[in-house]
Amino acid sequence: PLEAAFLSDAFALFAGMAFGKHKLAPELSPKKTVEGAIGGILGSGVVGVLCTLAARGLTGHAAGSMFGYIAVFLLGMGCSVLGILGDLFASAIKRQLGIKDYGTIFPGHGGIMDRFDSVLFITPLVALAVWFRTMM
Repeated sequence: PLEAAFLSDAFALFAGMAFGKHKLAPELSPKKTVEGAIGGILGSGVVGVLCTLAARGLTGHAAGSMFGYIAVFLLGMGCSVLGILGDLFASAIKRQLGIKDYGTIFPGHGGIMDRFDSVLFITPLVALAVWFRTMM
């Protein structure tokens, strides 16, 4: 889930800078755009597939991943959506508390919580997907 959150943020940043025209939630996070969110969602799905390909290449067989390519793509996109929601949720809390950043450990990133707010929402989805897959 960490790579889904962090890479989704990176893809969203680049897509938003290149194509961003429509604000996603200006009252919560004024720099986020719909185009950036779409770039992050698609990018996260693609990275999931690339990681699966790499894992399968390293192991030499299909056991490199417990999910198929389509499932990994969809799971990556789902993680990205939940990551965006987690980030917006944390931004809403900051707005209500009247603070800009959660801390100064990571300068320019809004504090350590800004690195992990999306992971808090993503982790249950990944745990559920793994649990569901092991039950099949």
